[in-house]
Amino acid sequence: MDLTKLDPLALEAAEADLQAEMDLLKAEGLKLDMTRGKPAPDQLSLADGLLSLTGPGETAWEDGADYRNYGILEGIPEARRLFADFMGVAPEQVIVGGNSSLTMMYDALSGAVLFGMPGGEGPWPKGGKFICPVPGYDRHFAICERLGIEMLTVDMLDDGPDMQAVEALAADPAVKGIWCVPKYSNPTGVTYSEATAQRLARMRTGAADFRIMWDNAYAVHHLGGGPAEIPNMLDLCDEAGHPDRVLMFGSTSKITHAGAGVAVMAASETNIADHLKKLFYASIGPDKLNQLRHVRFFQSMDGILSHMDKHAAIVKPKFDAVESALSRRLGGKGVAAWTTPEGGYFVSLDVMDECASEAIRLAGEAGVKCTPAGSTFPYKKDPRDRNIRIAPTLPSVPEIEKAMEVLCVSVELACLRRLLGKNR
Repeated sequence: MDLTKLDPLALEAAEADLQAEMDLLKAEGLKLDMTRGKPAPDQLSLADGLLSLTGPGETAWEDGADYRNYGILEGIPEARRLFADFMGVAPEQVIVGGNSSLTMMYDALSGAVLFGMPGGEGPWPKGGKFICPVPGYDRHFAICERLGIEMLTVDMLDDGPDMQAVEALAADPAVKGIWCVPKYSNPTGVTYSEATAQRLARMRTGAADFRIMWDNAYAVHHLGGGPAEIPNMLDLCDEAGHPDRVLMFGSTSKITHAGAGVAVMAASETNIADHLKKLFYASIGPDKLNQLRHVRFFQSMDGILSHMDKHAAIVKPKFDAVESALSRRLGGKGVAAWTTPEGGYFVSLDVMDECASEAIRLAGEAGVKCTPAGSTFPYKKDPRDRNIRIAPTLPSVPEIEKAMEVLCVSVELACLRRLLGKNR
């Protein structure tokens, strides 16, 4: 039943039925949280073997260095080799750091603002600009906002960002880079095509120190079909004559322990040397014991892939529950469309314009917390007020089923009221 084709009397009747259903849901006293893409406890437990992998006399490995001590700013050699395989690069093109790739990204951009990037003419000027595909990752946008970098939005398409729009913006010398989540993008789940990656590597940029911030956060986070394949961006940029254009990032934050993982940056050797020079003043070395534990735990890239199959077995039923609820409750009603990702941590739901905020408010009144409307856009302003990011990994399947029931009723009720001209 397409709600947009109902007459006012039918809309009023449908609203009354939905309000009665919402009143029953409110009476259940629910307290469910779907605001962030966190691993569930049973996912975190998959890596508890890490906790017993270093003991007395087990704190050095390959070259005899004592990993309890200071130093080795670039990461221990064993970890550089393992995560070079993870990133598809050479070990000398990798820095293995602490637990947060977000910290590495912030450091890279703040270092650019303060000191510049290789190929440029010094510190990035106040008023620099960055291209932001939307909907996108709120923490990327927060970094730009904090550093005073103006954000320019382009639409996310089925194969990556709208490259015609990207290329037009990148020609401006004031535009210094672009955020990219190339695999199972947050929140849409889109994986970039080879053609999109090629255009990013080859495009003309007005700024000589333009940087692609290639956040491969969900590199191995499939939902049962094995990781999607994406081009090696470092190779593509090198082949295009722009070897320093891309900075690649990843981590084990949603692979092992979210607050105690290992983060990785991969780039040209020029960029690696530049980043280490800046990092020298901020650190006397990372947590090398944690790096060593991760190497011992996984052994190889095959070990990482095998581990992620266990994650997929836990996570996929949750995504299936989201898809089932959306299809059953909102399918064919003309007020919503959503993604069906093959990996990652989110489902992106687009509802009728000017209805996302109201739907989220209604869900909150019924005890279901969702990511605030606008969070997937710069400055937390969705110009159409339509996008809702669904984060299903943390709750159990029964909790997701109940939360989605509330969210779907909220969406339908908000859209019905919009059609009736009743929204606040």
